[in-house]
Amino acid sequence: MARFVIRRDSGLYGYERALTRAGLGPVAGADEAGRGACAGPLVAAAVVLTDTPSRRISLLKDSKLLSHPQRERAYAEIVDKAAAWSVVALSPAECDRLGMHVANIQALRRALLRLDVAPRYVLTDGFGVDGLGAPGLAVWKGDRVAACVAAASIVAKVTRDRIMVQLAEQWPAYGFDVHKGYCTPVHQAALDEHGPCPEHRLRFDNVVRTVRDHRVRVGQS
Repeated sequence: MARFVIRRDSGLYGYERALTRAGLGPVAGADEAGRGACAGPLVAAAVVLTDTPSRRISLLKDSKLLSHPQRERAYAEIVDKAAAWSVVALSPAECDRLGMHVANIQALRRALLRLDVAPRYVLTDGFGVDGLGAPGLAVWKGDRVAACVAAASIVAKVTRDRIMVQLAEQWPAYGFDVHKGYCTPVHQAALDEHGPCPEHRLRFDNVVRTVRDHRVRVGQS
């Protein structure tokens, strides 16, 4: 394989530029949202960007460093300007069946395989993904150092947040539109009061405990 070097001052597009110069373009980035949540789907996205100045994405950074309005603006720009993008969602039941690590890898793989533009190299945030027919690199904090991974993090985060807002309408007792399914005190209080709904992940300890406590209370009533 051709060798490539990333300069420290090369900026957010440095990985893509170096890989393309080494003959490994187009480069895809992939990231997920919702791995640590105890409710809602696991969402993964994959993005192929172009370094053409007119198609660069403004506000491009790790989705966690952007406000909600900034993420929405960046999302609209990514889906308009990217050479290719895709997104997949794994249900809580599928996450329970596979376990979160395997679900995470499968979600990233599915998103990458659905791209309309087949990448010659893949960058992922933290986890390596095999079975793609292309070499890849797991980049530590990739959503902060590689443009395509940052774009994927935004697409995944915005998509999942929108899903959680929709689920809040179906299950209003849990406040999914506020905490997005993560294990906050407000969410746990709702779980303790109402028990889990079908959107909760039954492998999570706090959900398992709530199921057990509700069975005890029902048996005592």
